[in-house]
Amino acid sequence: MKRLLKYLKPYVRETVLGPLGKLCEATLELIVPLVVASIIDRGIGGGDTTHASLMVLLLVALGCAGLFFSVFAQYYSAKAAVGFSTGIRHALYTHIQSLSYSDLDSLGTSTVITRMTTDSSRVQAGLNFSLRLLLRSPFVVFGAMIMAYAIDSSAGRAFAITIPLLSIVVFGVLFITMPLYKKVQMGVDKILGRTRGNLSGVRVIRAFGKEDAEVNSFVSDNLTLTKKQNRAGHISALMNPLTYIIINLGIIMLIHTGALRVNSGELSQGEVIALYNYMSQILVELIKLANLIISISRALASASRISDVLDIEPTQSYGEYSEGLNSEYAVELRGASLRYPSSPEYALEGISVRVKHGETVGIIGGTGSGKSSLVNLIPRFYDVTDGELLIDGRSIDEYSKKALRDKIGVVPQRAVLLAGTVRENLSFGGECTDEEMTYALRVAQAEDFIIEKGGLDARVEAGGKNFSGGQRQRLTIARAIASKPEILILDDSASALDYATDARLRGAIREFSKNMTVFIVSQRTSSVRHADKIIVLDDGCCVGIGTHDELLESCEIYREIYDSQFRREGEYEK
Repeated sequence: MKRLLKYLKPYVRETVLGPLGKLCEATLELIVPLVVASIIDRGIGGGDTTHASLMVLLLVALGCAGLFFSVFAQYYSAKAAVGFSTGIRHALYTHIQSLSYSDLDSLGTSTVITRMTTDSSRVQAGLNFSLRLLLRSPFVVFGAMIMAYAIDSSAGRAFAITIPLLSIVVFGVLFITMPLYKKVQMGVDKILGRTRGNLSGVRVIRAFGKEDAEVNSFVSDNLTLTKKQNRAGHISALMNPLTYIIINLGIIMLIHTGALRVNSGELSQGEVIALYNYMSQILVELIKLANLIISISRALASASRISDVLDIEPTQSYGEYSEGLNSEYAVELRGASLRYPSSPEYALEGISVRVKHGETVGIIGGTGSGKSSLVNLIPRFYDVTDGELLIDGRSIDEYSKKALRDKIGVVPQRAVLLAGTVRENLSFGGECTDEEMTYALRVAQAEDFIIEKGGLDARVEAGGKNFSGGQRQRLTIARAIASKPEILILDDSASALDYATDARLRGAIREFSKNMTVFIVSQRTSSVRHADKIIVLDDGCCVGIGTHDELLESCEIYREIYDSQFRREGEYEK
């Protein structure tokens, strides 16, 4: 939590004014029973209507002043809490953007989302409640007890007995139910996870007729959650009856003592009413304090989880260079190996290859052979575990992040489009004119359907849901082309295209990329056969490098892939 307090520094004034306003409100609240006692004793009992009227006006003034201080405190507390959580979210987002793919893989997407949303909101709520109630509730409890003793020390004994009993009940129930509610929250997370999985995989569930099985699993988990909630609820339900029993016993004791002292003339009727009001205030504030402790405990747990993320040091550091060394080779891999943090085995091992400027390189291999892992090294999504990777003669870790991103355009395996317009998506890689965007769409074979949908101002839904799979792939290719990179990586980005469209796309890219180094990852030999160089991967190892014709003669794995797709009657298609 200490790490996060620095985000509260811009709101020091608010963190002081919020509790101060609440203390002023509480002070006025403690005065009200005395005014009521005065109305009863002097105004009503003494028949002094003028005094009664003045005291009523004083009550109205106290109410208005209390309202002012309450709104005052609420405003500044909320401002501090919202500003604090805004700073935390901004710091989290900035920090997450600085983490490498390996760091994010270790964290997990759900963890990151939870820290940005649920945990940040709980910290905000905890701070808001703390600023408003952390000083106010104890102040009212002890203030009411002091005021009761000031009115009558004998009657104040009822407070001395009632307050500890109330505290034991309230905080006892609290500490028993807190671990139970943690288990309930885990059950809720499990239910939500199952529901999310069922909704995202509803087509698969229906296709295999597993609706009943999933419903039964959901019902089972839901019943378990219900039992946990009932158990926690049964214990929590004891709080109200037990507290009201104690408070009413205290009131009986108070009234009994007060009646005796009224009869003896040592206490007035108004003072008994004041003591009763102070007893009620104590009950309300103790319940508020219990809820406050629950909120603070949740906020501290969430703050700890947020701090854990902020404490993660990025595993990647960047240099200051923006230009290469004018090497003959655009990309050089020297014995490069890659092992993911969560895996004991290498995903790539001992890859050595040199790619000249302007060359088109095809990468092919079976599923899980390491094709995407290889191209993910080039934009430095992952760092090589062993070996070395050079871009234009300079080690990749010597480039600044911006320079590296400007040099390389990536079309990921999974097409991702952002909500907005086609123009906004195409300009994501950098500012470009409408003519450049149109040309990029033409190269990506996307111009026709974009014109039909309304041109560059056509709407794109989140994830590109209003486009087909092939259309989304072509739009992501156009986005990469529009940024005019020196190195273009197409990671199996035409898998959803038919063969005719794929052929036209490859032809257009060859024409467009004469001075650009292109890496094409594909399962199809037709997509890479015209490349200047083809890298064949098998189980993370390079088993062949050469042209299409050379690999047909020298690489058995490439020949097997080609045979499975094109061999007819014992002859190779040339």
